[in-house]
Amino acid sequence: MAMKVLSTGIPLKSIPEKYIRPESDRPNLSEISEYENVPVIDLGGNDRAEINREIGFACRNYGFFQVINHGVSEATVEKMLMVAKEFFNLSVEEKMKLYSDDPSKTMRLSTSFNVKKEEVHNWRDYLRLHCWPLDKYAPEWPSNPPAFKEIASKYVQEVRELGFRLQEFISESLNLEKDYIKNALGDQGQHMAVNYYPPCPQPDLTYGLPGHTDPNALTILLQDLQVTGLQVLKEGKWVSVKPHPGAFVINIGDQLQALSNGICRSVWHRALVNPDQARLSVASFLCPSDCALISAPEALTADGSGRVYRDFTYPEYYKKFWSRNLDQEHCLELFKN
Repeated sequence: MAMKVLSTGIPLKSIPEKYIRPESDRPNLSEISEYENVPVIDLGGNDRAEINREIGFACRNYGFFQVINHGVSEATVEKMLMVAKEFFNLSVEEKMKLYSDDPSKTMRLSTSFNVKKEEVHNWRDYLRLHCWPLDKYAPEWPSNPPAFKEIASKYVQEVRELGFRLQEFISESLNLEKDYIKNALGDQGQHMAVNYYPPCPQPDLTYGLPGHTDPNALTILLQDLQVTGLQVLKEGKWVSVKPHPGAFVINIGDQLQALSNGICRSVWHRALVNPDQARLSVASFLCPSDCALISAPEALTADGSGRVYRDFTYPEYYKKFWSRNLDQEHCLELFKN
């Protein structure tokens, strides 16, 4: 039972064979450089047009950016990181009460990505939570640590508001009405993945998560300031994203790439692991409602180029995404016109 998760607290001298990537698909740690000029956007300024310009540039050219003065309180962030660490420091027996490898469950502790299907596992445990509506999902969240539900509920609400603000900026950067994206996505769902990457004795042989894009609309990532691990693909090369104090990393997801008719980029990214230290991250995902139709607006096809992607719903897309390996070709390719 205990070996179903990696966060056992028992150090290993080598990684089990089922985590070892083929030689052609390994991180090549010696070739990785730090990402220079990562966009860091201050949301606290009064010049909305300038914020729109910076976000639009980042969405088109990078697919991700970091935001500061974002409105999520420092206390809320610190408490969320604290209670996440407390959770993964629980005994294996206590954590395993929540374990499941069924991706349809709305609350579960699991490992890797899709252990039922994949041939090689990823060096990650995670707590996956459906978050919205809060009154529906929060009661099923962990009762241990005792403060988890209260702290995570506040974090979810503040991050949700940040996500809606960002959607307004992105809409305006596309010369759409500021509420266009929010309205097009409907009553948005919200998920959270609390990721724990234990120390790995052979980090050159495996991934925390291999290269992938996010299937949702927008990802708001809280990074561990002490241990780096996030990398993005830029001009064909993997580069490391150094955490910025007080910032969230914002990833454009597949749904926004489709909704923007390919203007906004859903960025390929991955997570590496550390030989000496555990790494923690908290990823929040805003997702279209089940009934929202993902379809590029006429304003973005007025030049006669047509819609890049056929119309689809999020459940249709998500089913296809989960039927594949995480690091296969971009799932959006299957929805091109």
